[in-house]
Amino acid sequence: MHTFRFGVQLSRADSGPQWRSLVRKVEDLGYSTVFLPDHFGDQLAPMVALATAAEATSSLRVGTLVLGNDYRHPLMLAKEAATLDLLSEGRLELGIGAGWMTTDYEQSGITLDPPATRVERMAEAIAVMKTLWSGGGDFEGTHYRLRGAEGLPLPHRRPHPLLMVGGGSRGVLSVAGAEADIVGLNPRLAEGFVGPDALASIVPERYDRRLEWVRQAAGGRFENIEIQSLTFFVRVVPDKDRVLDETAAMFRLPTDVAADVPIALVGSVEQIVETLDARRRRWGMSYWVVHDRDIDAMAPVVAAVAGS
Repeated sequence: MHTFRFGVQLSRADSGPQWRSLVRKVEDLGYSTVFLPDHFGDQLAPMVALATAAEATSSLRVGTLVLGNDYRHPLMLAKEAATLDLLSEGRLELGIGAGWMTTDYEQSGITLDPPATRVERMAEAIAVMKTLWSGGGDFEGTHYRLRGAEGLPLPHRRPHPLLMVGGGSRGVLSVAGAEADIVGLNPRLAEGFVGPDALASIVPERYDRRLEWVRQAAGGRFENIEIQSLTFFVRVVPDKDRVLDETAAMFRLPTDVAADVPIALVGSVEQIVETLDARRRRWGMSYWVVHDRDIDAMAPVVAAVAGS
């Protein structure tokens, strides 16, 4: 099993000093990584903000959770990622996804293709970037074509920056299992946790299925993959039963089922440590990501188990 580590997903800051102070706090509290999402709303531009975060810290990893593949050509993204990885001395974790938020496509005018097309294009973009990180050359695909492309600069980490792919569908998780160093087991985010299909996507049995898809696609490399879980509901509290009942009502699930939903962590520090251990044994989840509102509450948990 992989050792526990923790990340924080941030979105914004009102100034440069505030941003630098925030990422230094994340580092000082023992978190491994600071992540930014990739949407066109009220958030910092991820690659620029992460470069600043890397410069303001000494060991904190910086990552994207996740970049929308349709928003950038992979030749340009490969160069930006290699540059950030080179200058941060290998601290980049590049997360990439197929794109899902409808408003991003509406605001940008980018065509929202069917899921299968977007996943196919994401897989091809990963192949393009791996070609470039190996020095470049030609690439002939359905969505991308390169002619004598130079893959420079080369990244610090070889053969390429740490690559993270996460999702809830078989298509995305099959690509993740075959190509990624870090795999995020997620619910179907596009559903927004609304409606019966969305609620069904967060129950534990769906995560059993997702893990098996990753295992099948990964083959012999499965044991080397880190399994990541992005949380949406964290409550570090002494009265677990009361909050768990509220959680179950919010998710419209039986309490015993809600207790095992990976997007939620509820209980005292000791109880959450037990929960993390159980989920690592069941799903291999060793890499936990919380949001900015949960940084302080989760800090004692991070101090208790990070690296174990």
